[in-house]
Amino acid sequence: MTHETSPSPEKPAAETAADAPATEAGTADALKAERDDLYDRLLRKTAEFDNYRKRVDRERQEQRQTAAADLIGDLLPLVDDFERALTVDAGPEAAAYRQGVELIYKQLADLLQKRGVTPIDTTGAVFDPHLHQAVAYEPSPDHQEGEIVQELRRGYLLGTRLLRPAMVKVAKA
Repeated sequence: MTHETSPSPEKPAAETAADAPATEAGTADALKAERDDLYDRLLRKTAEFDNYRKRVDRERQEQRQTAAADLIGDLLPLVDDFERALTVDAGPEAAAYRQGVELIYKQLADLLQKRGVTPIDTTGAVFDPHLHQAVAYEPSPDHQEGEIVQELRRGYLLGTRLLRPAMVKVAKA
């Protein structure tokens, strides 16, 4: 009699039992890799969001500064007018009006100073095209070449930002 060897049901179970740790190890490795990938993506998205938030905050701050600079720039001609009004001698009958104008001018100057606006000092300064606008050149034996002779209109800075250049006359040799 030929005895046929039939595959024993235990052999596939033995093979499956031997493959099970390998499959579990592969599944665990795949899960770890997926976890690491998801964690890396989470870190990247968190960093992207932080960068986005910082950029938006920076843009908002720049918009506020630009709006403030525009408003202050519109107020500067009023400051010029007050300064011109205070240089006029109107006599004793206008003393009360002069005191009122001085008070308003002082309040406006204090407000501008509080907001970080500073006038550009031109007395004895050398011409700087980043801060000054030369509207005239004047021969002057008392001044060096390029030195500011006279300020025609005051210039202003908002922090380090130029609001308006000072209009000046510059000495020419």
